[in-house]
Amino acid sequence: MKTLQTLIAEFQDKLLNRSQPLVMGILNTTPDSFSDGGSHTQLDVAVAAAQRMMEEGADIIDIGGESTRPGAPEVSVEDELNRVIPLVKKCKELGIPVSVDTMKTQVMAACLDVGVVMLNDVNGFRAEGAMELFEYLPEVELQPYVCIMHMQGVPRTMQHKPEYKNLFEDINQFFKERVELFEGTALDASRIVLDPGFGFGKTDEHNWSMLREFNRFNELGYPVLSGLSRKSMFGRLLNKEPIDRIPASLAGALISAQNGARIIRVHDVAATVDVLKVLDAVKTAP
Repeated sequence: MKTLQTLIAEFQDKLLNRSQPLVMGILNTTPDSFSDGGSHTQLDVAVAAAQRMMEEGADIIDIGGESTRPGAPEVSVEDELNRVIPLVKKCKELGIPVSVDTMKTQVMAACLDVGVVMLNDVNGFRAEGAMELFEYLPEVELQPYVCIMHMQGVPRTMQHKPEYKNLFEDINQFFKERVELFEGTALDASRIVLDPGFGFGKTDEHNWSMLREFNRFNELGYPVLSGLSRKSMFGRLLNKEPIDRIPASLAGALISAQNGARIIRVHDVAATVDVLKVLDAVKTAP
């Protein structure tokens, strides 16, 4: 069985040294997520899905226990813990590197106790007590990565007339402020990942501009994650349901990779891996 230190070291090596972006497989244990809600509510089914995505070429599995789609109801801490922690433990036993997608300080604390490769917070670690979790951490080899996502508003209201003075400057300023706060904790700066948050307090016009100029989020020098998979921006453009947005999602993954994304978060692992292999072959051809 791989240790947590080994899982973190392998993830770091891929993130820093592999020419193509890493693929993060999405695994929601929720009944109401917009695309895969209700598909993985049973532990054995969720474990099998994690194993399948790893076999398809995923580098890490992102486990979520609360839907963050617009208008989604809040989930209690107890329910989210019951959905997430047993799956995290089982994946750890199987040597599967996991990230946990959560906004709750209590869930983050439980994940730190169990041991995860990444904490992925759509709220940018702004919840009460979240930053205090990082005041005392083990040696850097055992520290998790943190993915700081930008979101204007909260999931239940974020799509109500989002506005920006300057889209890219506003988002990068948010990142600077959050990174500075982490600099006052025990977390090593090498563990920080940024996510501009497609669809989280952005209009479709904002989303398309972000995709076109995705490389601007690399200005701060941290790895950047792109999460476009099956998003409603594609649905509105193409008039297609989530399951029919796979080709559009692959196009988004390709454009993100061409513009500096280091992690691509997706529902469709195998197809995304193929796209990235083709891109890498073109980039590395003599």
